Amino acid sequence: MTRSLVIGASGFLGSHVVKRLLARGDDVRVLLRTTSSTRAIAGLPITTFYGDIFDTDALRSAMSGCDEVYYCVVEPRSWLRDPAPIFRTNVDGLRTVVDVACETAVGRFVFTSSIATISGDAAGPPQSEDSKFDRFHDCGSYVLSRVLAETVILDAVHRRGLPAVILCVANTYGAGDYQPTPHGAIVAAIASGRMPCYLSGITTEVVGIADAAEAFLLAAEKGRIGERYIISERFMSSKDLYAVAAQAGGRRPPSVGIPRWILYSLGFVGEVCASVLRRDVMLTRESVRLNHTLPPLDHRKAVEELGWKPRPVTEAIREAVEFYQNTATEPAAGPLSANSIRRGSHQ
Repeated sequence: MTRSLVIGASGFLGSHVVKRLLARGDDVRVLLRTTSSTRAIAGLPITTFYGDIFDTDALRSAMSGCDEVYYCVVEPRSWLRDPAPIFRTNVDGLRTVVDVACETAVGRFVFTSSIATISGDAAGPPQSEDSKFDRFHDCGSYVLSRVLAETVILDAVHRRGLPAVILCVANTYGAGDYQPTPHGAIVAAIASGRMPCYLSGITTEVVGIADAAEAFLLAAEKGRIGERYIISERFMSSKDLYAVAAQAGGRRPPSVGIPRWILYSLGFVGEVCASVLRRDVMLTRESVRLNHTLPPLDHRKAVEELGWKPRPVTEAIREAVEFYQNTATEPAAGPLSANSIRRGSHQ
């Protein structure tokens, strides 16, 4: 039986990776902070270790004897006024995890990266994993942290023999998005009729969450060490995406588009408000830029080398709408149930 560890298992992607591993018959471990919500993995037969990505004792205990490690931790809040937490989690924390992974000699390390690390023109041809990142002058703190994270992984591969595979994952949609993610929250708003407009000129890569999770297992089995794989099903405009969500929710699709220049103006206003109020605001010029500057991508490498076969993302969007509608009236989930619960720092 394969023993697998998922770090970041309480999140949208991580929880789906856990479920796919259990369905495969793995002995599944997870590493969680004591403050993490366990709603997405409540009641699953998993072994839980408590600690964070800077807790080397917890990491050693959780990784000990593991065949595969799936790293699904990311600080996604690109709008933070102070970028320090972004780099602390996405770069410094990753270094700690990589050090322990090399020390414990795990069999395979699958790392969650982002499509934002692939350069190209949104109006240009589809880009592959070979596209070199060249937007350092205007990429923003979040994207820079993701590029540096890939550098940490590749350096460990080449200098320390870390058996790592990198997955550049697109925006994910589907059931089980409890928090929800920012892009998932928009789908929920569209499906409930609370958002009458779409974002004009915004197009990005998207993928179903179940298909993304399946790609992680395939990467551990078939991925080439030190290689990147694009995990995205298609390049989709916000207008088309919102139309699918609206139809699934029994609503009329938004017919009024908000031009990009208005979004940038609102982002500037958001930044001013954040400065005056001394609090973070989600709508900034950087968050707007992230949603329209990324290029279309070619995912043939994942299909040909991993045997990945993603479903149309429209199916995942419909599943997401059904999930949001059902969970709106659901009672809160019960406590986490596990085979054993250990505080890793005391092992």
